[in-house]
Amino acid sequence: MLTRRLPCATGPVLMLSAIALLGPAVAAHAGVAERTGALSVTAPAQEQAVRLAQDTARPAAGDPRLRALFARAEAGDPVAQNRLGETFENGEGVGRDLAEAARWYRLAAEQGHAEAQLNLGVLYENGEGVEQDLGEAARWYREAADGGEVLAQLTLGLLHREGRGVPVDYGEAVRWFGAVADQGFAIGQINLAFMYLDGLGVEQDDAKAAALLRAAADRGHPVAQNNLGILYGSGRGVPSDPELAAEWHERAASKGLANAQYRMGLLYERGEGVAHDDAAAARWYLQAAQQGEVAAQTNLGLMCRDGRGVPQDDVLAYAWLSLAAEGRIEPALQDERAVQARADLARRMSEGELAAGRAKMDDLRRRGAMAP
Repeated sequence: MLTRRLPCATGPVLMLSAIALLGPAVAAHAGVAERTGALSVTAPAQEQAVRLAQDTARPAAGDPRLRALFARAEAGDPVAQNRLGETFENGEGVGRDLAEAARWYRLAAEQGHAEAQLNLGVLYENGEGVEQDLGEAARWYREAADGGEVLAQLTLGLLHREGRGVPVDYGEAVRWFGAVADQGFAIGQINLAFMYLDGLGVEQDDAKAAALLRAAADRGHPVAQNNLGILYGSGRGVPSDPELAAEWHERAASKGLANAQYRMGLLYERGEGVAHDDAAAARWYLQAAQQGEVAAQTNLGLMCRDGRGVPQDDVLAYAWLSLAAEGRIEPALQDERAVQARADLARRMSEGELAAGRAKMDDLRRRGAMAP
């Protein structure tokens, strides 16, 4: 059964600014409960669409459960129609067919089935099975959000914040993020916190932002834990406390959040909130660098160059600095420190060492150490 879930810990929100948490969802932190109650019987306006669906896809002859699902869907049961849409979207016992999925979702959505409205909105947003149409996606997300679908509420908030498919409206973004936060979902609390930090749609309030991040952090969300660490480190909205900052960063880092791992490296390298330890700094930088954290790649390259916390190794230093300097082609992801440091390092390396450094960089790239 298809279950769309809220974005999770490894999302790309890593700074004190309102950056979208949505994007392709990764491992779930909190799922959305499935709706199971039938909402209405078939309406006459649906009959032609139902007949078209019947003509284009039929269940496998040997699958009685799928035949029963088709029968219920064809009779107008919106729960069955939504489930059949999921069946076609996933290719469960039938050929995967996103257009067919969209058709069944629409039949259920037009009867007010909130989960089907969400599912149809996702297809319109991604241009799967239908022509991509962010305005239409937003329309269906609003229907689903009004029906209580948490993921639709979150998505609608993001669309209003970013102006995708709807005009930019920070007040609406705050309203929908607040609705998600009020239901206890950490992802809503985090997004709402960033609105307070930046004063978008609300009066700027660091203390409220910190309280929201604390609530999400207490639920175990690494993005909130990392950002709460940033607040404690800077004394923004909370008293400055380097040790508490390190504690929150470490909680997030231990869950695999690359930016938190990078920040732990910084703390150990500088001796802020923890005892100075170059070896520990290098270990944290390595974990972050392997996930594509550009600043960590730069710092690790510098440590390899200087032999701080790790054995001195110009070839490995050149490889890490090259990854950071190239920044995956995108200039915004390049680290200018790495560009200069690599150029300086190259002047003392032989042609053979440079070739080995480039080969090592290619190996690191193949292993996935590129900015996401």
